[in-house]
Amino acid sequence: MDTEVARTFLLILETGSFKVAADRLNVTQSTVSARIKQLEDTLGRPVFNRSKAGVQATQAGMQFQRNAEVMLRAWEQARHEVALPQGLRGLIRIGGQFTLWEHFVLKLIPWMRKSTPDTAVRAEVGMPERLSQRLLEGMIDLAVMYAPQNRSRMVVETLLTEKLIYVSTNAAAVPGQDQSYVLVDWGPEFLVDHSAAFPGMDAPLVTVNHGPLAMRYILENTGSGYFPTRMARPYLRRGKLHRIKAPDFSRPIHLAYMSTTAKTPGFETAVAGLRDIANKLGR
Repeated sequence: MDTEVARTFLLILETGSFKVAADRLNVTQSTVSARIKQLEDTLGRPVFNRSKAGVQATQAGMQFQRNAEVMLRAWEQARHEVALPQGLRGLIRIGGQFTLWEHFVLKLIPWMRKSTPDTAVRAEVGMPERLSQRLLEGMIDLAVMYAPQNRSRMVVETLLTEKLIYVSTNAAAVPGQDQSYVLVDWGPEFLVDHSAAFPGMDAPLVTVNHGPLAMRYILENTGSGYFPTRMARPYLRRGKLHRIKAPDFSRPIHLAYMSTTAKTPGFETAVAGLRDIANKLGR
């Protein structure tokens, strides 16, 4: 199928208008209509309902949306790979969860540039659901995240099980009675363990679902919370944070990739690099 047809379909879906889509694509409205007719003839059913109120996707249109998005991403990826500068052998595509970007992906990129200078690197950030889907679609080769989504043919390796420790700007903070405590949402498993460890704790006044932002908040405003040892260590050394006696929690960090992913030299180098980074972080 022509990628312009998929692009036109998605733009109509976004704008709710054949005319606006035509203006953005810098083509005539009749051209847009012809592309959609081509799509509907190929699928054998209508993808849009047209009325005075605007344009809305049919059930078939909504089902086609994901396929159209995958098609365009695959096309853009193919263009990127074909357009690699002369002398480069290939491309490795790496994904990383937001919280793990600094300590894993940011360190892996220079590792790759040094170890395989003839391999280009493409890195992206996202949440586990998004990264798992990107792996499934073949749009990235591997990803580092806390909780990969269970997918068939996905290989999951535990790189490191990190410890979450209770730290505070106040050395005298008392867990369970700390009014400045910030609940950092490290995922469902952590929240279950946290509730079991502190059954009588009042609901925290502040909850944050991104570790680095929570850390910044307590450093600038004072407070307490659970953070990975790797994240808290620099501030503990400088005396900006204090470790408080409280139950510790563990949280595994995973490397995920599809069993069908081609194991190119760049892929093997990236895996080796991530294992080395995890080993150093675990010391």
